[in-house]
Amino acid sequence: MQNPYLSLDQQMVGDIYTSREVMDNLTVLCDDFGARFSGTPEERQAAEFICDRFQHYGLRGARLESYPYAGWSRGEAKLKISSPVDRSIPCISLPYCPAASVKAELISIGFGAPDDFERLSSQIEGKIVLASSASSPDLGRWVHRKEKYERSVLAGAKAFIFVSEHPGVGPETGSLQNDQPAPIAGISICKEDGAFLERMMTRKGTVQLYLETTDINTSRTSWNVVADLPGIGNPEEQIVLGCHYDGHDISQGAHDPASGMVLVIEAARVLARYAKTALKRTIRFVAFGTEEIGLTGAFQYVEAHQEELDHLRFMYNLDAAGGGSRKGTVLHQWKNLEPYFQNAYLEMATDLPVGQKLHSYSDHFPFFLAGVPSGHMGDPGAGPGGRGFGHTRYDTLDKVELSNLRAGSSVAARMALRLAADLSFRPPRRSAESIRELVETDPGLEGYRVAQKLARQLTA
Repeated sequence: MQNPYLSLDQQMVGDIYTSREVMDNLTVLCDDFGARFSGTPEERQAAEFICDRFQHYGLRGARLESYPYAGWSRGEAKLKISSPVDRSIPCISLPYCPAASVKAELISIGFGAPDDFERLSSQIEGKIVLASSASSPDLGRWVHRKEKYERSVLAGAKAFIFVSEHPGVGPETGSLQNDQPAPIAGISICKEDGAFLERMMTRKGTVQLYLETTDINTSRTSWNVVADLPGIGNPEEQIVLGCHYDGHDISQGAHDPASGMVLVIEAARVLARYAKTALKRTIRFVAFGTEEIGLTGAFQYVEAHQEELDHLRFMYNLDAAGGGSRKGTVLHQWKNLEPYFQNAYLEMATDLPVGQKLHSYSDHFPFFLAGVPSGHMGDPGAGPGGRGFGHTRYDTLDKVELSNLRAGSSVAARMALRLAADLSFRPPRRSAESIRELVETDPGLEGYRVAQKLARQLTA
């Protein structure tokens, strides 16, 4: 297939593959600013660094857009078996955990699939729920931590324990709620200690636990970083290329999210250097804040930029896209857009997949709810799987390979070029009725439906 952007592709890809800039930027984000967790000085320093990079590469209007959010600070967490033995279990609180003191019997919910909760529904009330981070192999979809937690709350649990499915990585973190304190305590323990608790219940019968958390929930301010590469002729029309920059406080978050954040920065660099005169519509680059505790930055961005959404043709999410997964396109139930992306990959002479999948756990979701066409970089054929070292203290810089960063950057830049240069690409916003139908029926949004049910119960 003929490639009308061949010269620009060659310049951008050649630059990316003969430069270490993308790895240099990742090194600064991870080694200089650590976890970049919401509410820390390092979060603000990372935002300012990204803004500086955008300005340095020649983007216009680079700025920090502030917004309020429900902050959270980690306190000490204690978990102790009080019967049939006396033993302490190392643990960590999960973000938005409240300060609490709980004494109760332990119950295992296994994978925490909907069927598990239905089967044990009469036994959960008043107990502490133990749930694996793994998803049931029989379910056919990934069950997010929040869905397991929220089903536990709905069933009347007194507290929640999240068990990593991976050996040797310690507790796996992740928030319990979106931008608000959680209604019951939630903590995380390692796979090995989870297996020990399971054996205790099998061998000894009833296991009584004492759980104490001392976390602090308090309002704070965070920032989205926004910058533009204006189009010629139709600058009011936009493509958004984005990723969040905040990580979790126990880790550098090198793969999730920073590997994706530096793809956004690298795409901005080469597009600004080589492709400015080819763009017919504006590419907006956004570094979202506070994603890990509720997609708050993305929700705030969509709310603040309502008047621009009719002109936003596509939101391209690069969350954690600099890892080892294939650099295809996962569209969020936009069947009519598949041929466009398939043709783009043929034009780019790459063998990459295009498919459909939807979930509510990254920054594309607020755009989806607003009807904006969206997708993310990834492998649509990948089955449900665990995070590995993700969300643990071992998500560190040494896990990320330069070759994957280069591959992701080149695909992101080339795809953004086409989306911004081709005025025939004009998908309309989805109607409110169509959004409602997907929210009510799409299997990937089951967790969102559970969250909405809990929200209604808590406000009733």
